[in-house]
Amino acid sequence: MELMQEILMHPDELYPLVKLMLTAKRIEKKTSVWLLQPHWAFCYATLRKVSRSFALVIQQLPSDLRNVVCVYYLVLRALDTVEDDTSLAIEVRVPILRNFYCNFYDPQWHFSCGTKAFKVLMDQFHHVSTAFLELDTNYQEVIKDITKRMGEGMAKFLCKEVETIDDYNEYSFYASGLCGLGLSKFFYVSGREDLAPESISISMGLFLQKISIIRDYLEDISEVPKCRMFWPRQIWSKYVNKLEDFKYEENSVKAVQCLNEMVTNALLYVEDCLTSMSSLRDPAIFQFCAIPQIINMGNLSMYYNNVEIFKGVVEMRRGLCAKIIDQTRTMADVYGAFYDFCCIMESKVDRDDPNATSTLKRLEAILKTCRDSGTLNQRKSYTFSYQPNYNIPVLVSFFC
Repeated sequence: MELMQEILMHPDELYPLVKLMLTAKRIEKKTSVWLLQPHWAFCYATLRKVSRSFALVIQQLPSDLRNVVCVYYLVLRALDTVEDDTSLAIEVRVPILRNFYCNFYDPQWHFSCGTKAFKVLMDQFHHVSTAFLELDTNYQEVIKDITKRMGEGMAKFLCKEVETIDDYNEYSFYASGLCGLGLSKFFYVSGREDLAPESISISMGLFLQKISIIRDYLEDISEVPKCRMFWPRQIWSKYVNKLEDFKYEENSVKAVQCLNEMVTNALLYVEDCLTSMSSLRDPAIFQFCAIPQIINMGNLSMYYNNVEIFKGVVEMRRGLCAKIIDQTRTMADVYGAFYDFCCIMESKVDRDDPNATSTLKRLEAILKTCRDSGTLNQRKSYTFSYQPNYNIPVLVSFFC
């Protein structure tokens, strides 16, 4: 019902939604050979369950990278599942995280934790290990190195809270910056891309991670038996005495002001992200990198100045996500999308917000980069509707 209401309000998003569903089915049929090998069948079925946003773009990568990135993603999701399971004592999780990379060579290893599809992933991790051992050794070494470094960092922050902005940057580096670094190395090893500067690759991951931390405020602060806190004390302590105070209505003004400072902090990485994407040559790799970045930039524009973040998850419409996936083909599309979402964010800036000047300064720098690209007249807008020229009743029946 909710999806149908969205379609009626945004009819231009219906065709991309239908097209996305058909594309997903086509990819599953095209890759049915995976079903002949239980470990690969498990990996791709699990990928679709634990990642709604990345599964499709991963499966559209060139064949020599598709399996590598699938295994890489599942390994890091498994590592993240260990970190996230607060029902397990810290002294249990720390050695698992630090030694996780050693388990790739033991096809019998598994560790029961997490819930739902994540628990299945952990219980049947031997399928991922089997798939890992079939990868080229150059890819194996990258996965092993990134997992080792990430596990060490996660273990460190199980025993240490995020107090300063430096802590926040360091945690985000371990949680996702390293992931971006690993992907750049895969693209280089494949021979499809040049090796990107480490700082640029890391910024791609940091941008996504900080947006996730903003989005997950309520989930993390409500975690049982013990809440998790990734918003840095150096920021939130300007506004309240305890991070959980943002949940309460009487603190909504201060909550939004803190949120806006967090969003402004995330904007630091946008120009690096644009630089990174503009250097990519392979169309499939470009789409793999660009689509999540655009969707997350759109999400960030929704989070800004939005008290609903403290009441539950705020997500971009599925139809708009489908539209982004359908229309993102060139760097012009990327510049255009970032430009549109920055304009939306700029229109929401309250001049009385204590961070308004910093926010506007960062937005203007991004807008200038997009304008200076000279491509803004070469793309369709993601955010402003146009009148569709297809039969809406017929397409609506597709969902019924």
